Amino acid sequence: MDLKVSLEQWRALLAVVDAGGYAPAAEALDKSQSAVSYAIQKLETALQVRVFKLEGRRAVLTEAGEILYRRAQALVEEASRLELSAETLSQGVEAQLYIAVDAIFPMWLLLKCLDRFAAEFPDIRVELLETVLSGTDETLLQHQVDLAITPRVPPGFIGDAVMRARFVAVAHPDHPLHHLGRPLVFQDLRRHRQLVVRDSGSRRMDAGWLGAEQRWTVSHLSTSIRAAAMGLGFAWYPEEKIRDELANGTLKRLIMEEGEERFADLYLVYAEANYAGPAARRLGDILKRSCAELCNKKA
Repeated sequence: MDLKVSLEQWRALLAVVDAGGYAPAAEALDKSQSAVSYAIQKLETALQVRVFKLEGRRAVLTEAGEILYRRAQALVEEASRLELSAETLSQGVEAQLYIAVDAIFPMWLLLKCLDRFAAEFPDIRVELLETVLSGTDETLLQHQVDLAITPRVPPGFIGDAVMRARFVAVAHPDHPLHHLGRPLVFQDLRRHRQLVVRDSGSRRMDAGWLGAEQRWTVSHLSTSIRAAAMGLGFAWYPEEKIRDELANGTLKRLIMEEGEERFADLYLVYAEANYAGPAARRLGDILKRSCAELCNKKA
């Protein structure tokens, strides 16, 4: 099928809207203003639709133009991704990988996977972002990473479930909650300080907070665990993250009437599912296989 409109003409349309006029669009595209104007005229003629209308001295999008503008954004973005993918493939493998991993994922397992990956791709640089809650989503939505492990798959992405994290309620053995001599209820917890890890994203979501009268919010899970082990509050933690503390007795599970355990599914998500490079794919395979092996051992 022969296309009536070229990619350059769609780019001209986007530039006129984004730059705010023909003159700034021409500057942004490094073309003459007449060349940009001609590209828009050809586009309108080929499609037999008016894209812009004049309001005073300004050219604004028509209703049809609004629709074409949105679809052109997706088209040009997809073309840019395709070119980037071709460049990556022409080089063999990526020179650098960016990954985001939610704080609830077992760090020892991640490092083990990265070590295995490095044995196969010793020259690839890896940049790791340790994220919390919506912060992981944002790295994908803002195209900051090649792949992510996240408890939530953001809209427009597809993820593979790799692990279920079990959260357990804990406090130091000398914490007053352990001395009530009975299973705990919601109101018991609200009277004591809860330790919460801050969302690393801009939405600042709360997950698991009970509305306790006292609350400490910290930026890192390790800080929260340290505070709980010092007797400074209670919290729910991924069981994998506090195995040492449970084993050495600095943390002890709280016995509750309900809600003693919580679960969160973790997903592996590629930022560009169709265009992920060979190194990103290989790291994803290593992560999925290692998670499967760990889950099978627990079963």
